[in-house]
Amino acid sequence: MNATVGRDAFLWGFAIWFIGYLLGFIFFALLPAALIGWVVMPIGALITLWVLLEKITSDSLPHYALLAIIWTLIAIVLDYVFLVMLLKPADGYYKADVYLYYAFTFILPLVIGWYKATLRARS
Repeated sequence: MNATVGRDAFLWGFAIWFIGYLLGFIFFALLPAALIGWVVMPIGALITLWVLLEKITSDSLPHYALLAIIWTLIAIVLDYVFLVMLLKPADGYYKADVYLYYAFTFILPLVIGWYKATLRARS
């Protein structure tokens, strides 16, 4: 794994997860717990799209497939450790918003990777 893949996969994967984690704590003071994920998710999706379009420079679909896998694994593992195990939410953590968030984390890199690979093929 070269430095670019490592940076894109682990640095950006952790950064995106951590931003969502911080937003969750900020919104915890402002919103009912059941709504936090639904409010954080669109913000997180926009940040993820910005990273994929502006900060990830590869136009290789396999690179984006690797990002999809690693970013999703980062999200699942860190959510489990820092939300489920550490905070032990009374009503549980895994609900529709969380599953949708994992789906977006996996699908967005694939869609943007396909888009960039298609643009490269056309030029």
